[in-house]
Amino acid sequence: MNSDFLNRLYAGDSVNFLKGYIQDDSIDMVLTSPPYDDLRNYNGYSFEFEKIAHEIFRVLKKGGVAVWVVGDKIRNGNRSLTSFKHALYFQEIGFNVHDVMIYAKKNTPFMRSNAYTNSYEYMFIFSKGKPKTFNPLKEATARHGAEMLVANKKADGKNYKVLRELKKEKTRTNIWFYAVGLGGTTNDKEAFKHPATYPEQLAQDHILSWSNEGDIVLDPMCGSGTTCKMAFLNKRNFIGIDISQEYIDIAQKRLDKYMGIFSEYSK
Repeated sequence: MNSDFLNRLYAGDSVNFLKGYIQDDSIDMVLTSPPYDDLRNYNGYSFEFEKIAHEIFRVLKKGGVAVWVVGDKIRNGNRSLTSFKHALYFQEIGFNVHDVMIYAKKNTPFMRSNAYTNSYEYMFIFSKGKPKTFNPLKEATARHGAEMLVANKKADGKNYKVLRELKKEKTRTNIWFYAVGLGGTTNDKEAFKHPATYPEQLAQDHILSWSNEGDIVLDPMCGSGTTCKMAFLNKRNFIGIDISQEYIDIAQKRLDKYMGIFSEYSK
């Protein structure tokens, strides 16, 4: 891909743009959060989920990963299950559902009167074949060093212990917790002019996990530009597309703090 095409934001219809400008098997990673269930008003715009899913599959390299952050609408006590409908469709067109991760919100304000507070969204990890990259994020263990640990427990129920070493760190689980709102999601006040943002740390954690420096990260519904910003700050190339020029302007304002590139795609 021509380097002049990279590290830019483009205003236009994602499906048309991908078909017209992005080659087959040219993108290393996709990270996006699509609009779903009309939970937000995106300036009246909507998206064609099935067509975008097919285009993502086409442009991803073999071994590439698409991270799809999505939730469900709850209406009259009934969940839409849009999240899993999306996942099943991605699987149907050829993706592996490599993982089903949870984005848990530490400080959600949304309460339900007859159920527990809904405080999470799904982060589906779709892969085009076996993922070519996995850089596991680590966290400190509560204990480390040599210790007698239970091993080979048999039908008699007895705990047989052997001496093993507990490591100083371990791979994180697939449930990730983030604070939301100003200071949690981002410190960029202009980002909140967009109706739905996700935490910069969430974007960074996925970018570090599923891509390497110099890779190309695509967000076909880039909104306020979180994916693009974090890709750039972590030495990845990015392509950001959004149908709304207003949202592209918001994203560009955030990126302008770090880079002076602007490009507009006219439909």
